[in-house]
Parts: sequence; structure tokens; C-alpha cells
Amino acid sequence: MILGTYKNFEEYLKAVRELSQTLLISSENRLSLEDGIPEDLVNALRDIGLFGISIPAEYGGLGLSMEEQVRLTFEFCQASCVYRSRFSTTIGLTSQAILDFASEGQKEKYLPNMAKGLCTGAFALTEVESGSDAGSLKTSAKRHGNDGWIISGEKRYITNAPQADVFLVMARTDPTSTGSDGISAFLVDAGTVGIKIGDPPRMLGNEGSHACYVWFENCEVPADSLVGGQEGRGLKAALRGINHARLHVAATCVGQAIRLIAEMTEYASQREQFGKPIGEFGQIAAMLADSQAEMAAGRSLCLDCARQFDAGDNIPFIDIASAKLFCSEMVSRVADRAVQVMGGLGYMEDLSNVPRLFRDVRLFRIFEGASQVQQGNIARSMMRGY
Repeated sequence: MILGTYKNFEEYLKAVRELSQTLLISSENRLSLEDGIPEDLVNALRDIGLFGISIPAEYGGLGLSMEEQVRLTFEFCQASCVYRSRFSTTIGLTSQAILDFASEGQKEKYLPNMAKGLCTGAFALTEVESGSDAGSLKTSAKRHGNDGWIISGEKRYITNAPQADVFLVMARTDPTSTGSDGISAFLVDAGTVGIKIGDPPRMLGNEGSHACYVWFENCEVPADSLVGGQEGRGLKAALRGINHARLHVAATCVGQAIRLIAEMTEYASQREQFGKPIGEFGQIAAMLADSQAEMAAGRSLCLDCARQFDAGDNIPFIDIASAKLFCSEMVSRVADRAVQVMGGLGYMEDLSNVPRLFRDVRLFRIFEGASQVQQGNIARSMMRGY
């Protein structure tokens, strides 16, 4: 086991920190130039075990606690968040649903290779008319004799679709149902006949990460593709992965904020105007201080949620939503301040990392539940208490 090569978690954390600060940050320009993460860098992520951080040791993973996963995320997400996107759908959305809802045979088939980074999972839930309202999805799964199912439908914004080895597909198995009751989850190998993957679209940020349309055209899958062998649990399985992923996204925002703060603080300490560093001017100092304080608050919120996970508590949905909401909004404010502190340099794509980071972090307020969705979730949870 990879962690066994280190004396303890703190030593492993240090190794991940060094990987992020040296190899990953110095290679960020390659992500755009090569429109993806080059295989040598993916291998570096595999070799240090990042594909297996959330998978139990019994399936070949590192079996890290949620607090350890969050602390690691703070470190490796100081490099471009595109690196994280390459394994995020494996460690969160797909593997966690498999752990809690799949049969033992399904776990044995997929989890060991996921932990090694040899099986990339992609999470196929979102559709053209079904985003935040997941219960309205139209993709269907119809019984095909006694031996399987035929899946038909269109999915979009599916991260890692071109790299996927298996899709966790949410499809409606009860055509008479409305809402979530008739939705089931399927594990569909990427090589299955009837799967078509669209070209990666150009995005505002996150260059090198691919989120594509995926079409299932009369895609025939065996009976044992149904997760856990039970119908009607699709959105429950999805929510298990989503809750895990949302906390990881919140921690990612903290890591990106740490990087942005470092970029603007270095500049503010070196750039001089009127005979002194600009960081000594009150307006600039206020932006630096506000960024540091908000990042620290987000870091504490993430760690608090992680410790609730590890304590085995039934962690309140409101806490996960709060972490995702606060941290995603926080990092956008920090990024905006970084541009402002750095002035013209903060707007020059070829001269600074900040413009790219500014564009990248904008996504966090949208995916894994937009900020407005989180606000609604939080408010409803509050109202139920009165």
C-alpha cells in the first residue's frame, strides 16, 4: 500500500505538498497547451496514490479519513484544479456510490482498479432538461428479456467522459414514475456498444479538463450492471457521492484561495509605488487581510464537516451545503481581489497565473449544486426546524 511507504500521514501529506509545489505547479502551462493532463503527470498522480484516497484499504485504496482527505485537498489544489478534476469523479461521485450501494461483486470489479488509477469513473446524471432538478431526468432503462437492460438517453457536462472506463448512469426504470422514485443507477463499461461521446467543448476556464455530452443509443447492458441489483435507488446513490464531492469541492476552493493569496501577497510585497511596497497602503492591506480571514474561515468549516463524517455522525445536509456555498463564493472574491491587487499584471494572461486561476475558480459556484441551489437547501433546512 502506498501510504505504507511513509512513516505516517504527516509524511505522506508532505510528499503530496512537495509534488504540488514543484512538479504540478511548474507544469500548469502544459494543461492548456496539450489540452489535457499529459500521461506522465497522470502517472505522477497515480504513483503517489491520489486516485485511492477515499477507497478503503480492503479494496487497495489508502483508506484515509475524511479529515485527511480534506487536508490533502488543501495541498494538492494549490496547483491547478484541473489536476484534481482528473481523479475527482473517481474518488467521490462514483466510488462512494459503489461503496454504499453496490454488490460485493461490483465492488471487487471496480474499486481495486479505481484505487490504482487504472479505472476512471464518470458520473452520468446531468441532462439538457435535468440539472439541479435531478428527478426530472429522461434517460430510460428498459428491461431486455431476463438478461439485461437497454439504456437510451442524452447526458451532458460529464467530466472525464473521454477518459472514463466506467460510467455511473442514472436512468429511469419505471416509466410511469415522476420524481426520484423510479430512477436507478447502472455501472456501464465505457466500451459498451451504443455509447457515443461528444467532443470536449471549449470552456471559460479549467482548460485541460473535459466535460462532454454522452449519448446512450439503445445501449444494451447485462443485468448485473444494476447497482446493488435493486431498482429505485439511483438518486440515493447519487446523493452519497455528491455529498462527498461537495465537501471536496469546498476544500478545493480553500486550496485555490491559498494559492491566490500567495500570488497577490508576493506581488504586494515587491511592487513599490510612492517609495514603499503597495501592501503597506491601507486599501491593499485590507484586501489581503480580508482574503486571508475568509480563507481561514472556509478551511475551518471544511475541517469541521470532515470531522463530523469521521465521527460517524449523520452529518446535517445543511453543513455540507454551507461549506460548498461559503467556500465557492469565498474563492471567487479572493480571485477578484488578486486581480485588483496586481492591477494590469493580474489581467495579462501570459505574464501571470492569476488570470487563469480567476477563470478556473468561477466554475465552483456552479457545479456540484449552484450557489442558489445551496441557499435554497440551507433555507429549507432552517425552516424545518421551526
